[in-house]
Amino acid sequence: MRFGGLQRFSLCDYPGKMAAVVFTQGCNFRCPFCHNGALLPSRNPEQEIGEADILAFLHKRRGLLEGVVITGGEPTLHPDLADFCRTVRDMGFLVKLDTNGSRPRALEYLLADNLVDFIAMDVKATPERYHILAGVPVEPARIMSSIGIISRAGIPAMFRTTWVDGLHRPEERELIPAMLPPSMQHVFQPFRPENALRPDLCGSFSTNS
Repeated sequence: MRFGGLQRFSLCDYPGKMAAVVFTQGCNFRCPFCHNGALLPSRNPEQEIGEADILAFLHKRRGLLEGVVITGGEPTLHPDLADFCRTVRDMGFLVKLDTNGSRPRALEYLLADNLVDFIAMDVKATPERYHILAGVPVEPARIMSSIGIISRAGIPAMFRTTWVDGLHRPEERELIPAMLPPSMQHVFQPFRPENALRPDLCGSFSTNS
């Protein structure tokens, strides 16, 4: 695994749990509103943190932290994600995965082996406008497949949308939640403009109200 960041303690990234947050390098999306631009390249040696260092830190926090959040970037791009999840769970931690939902087969594999305890998936936009919010061509069928896989997984899950005025259309307030089964939790979260990937969005403002 290639990591580009570590947050040693968080009370808000894993609902109801004290957790550490690890950030993987590399993402297949280029969302114009992304505020983690340094994590987008598949390798950024200046920010890279070794997996051994991550595991050494977690070993010291056994019994103190409850969970580990794996975010990015896009964690499912890493072929050794399952091995890392297994190691973390064997250390006694719960695992929460943040994903963009672009790789449904990877999610199926992780869930089949019971390697994830909580999944949060970003739902960027309605299918016909997904490429605009993702910044790259996207197969909407993959997104919908991931929604279905997560919804049927039988573990805690949530879906979230970063709302960006000027990129989203007003009707998407209703259309995006309608993409999900009624029983699934969905939240709109605020756009953080300070370090947006697209320069013209920096300094703009959006609310989730």
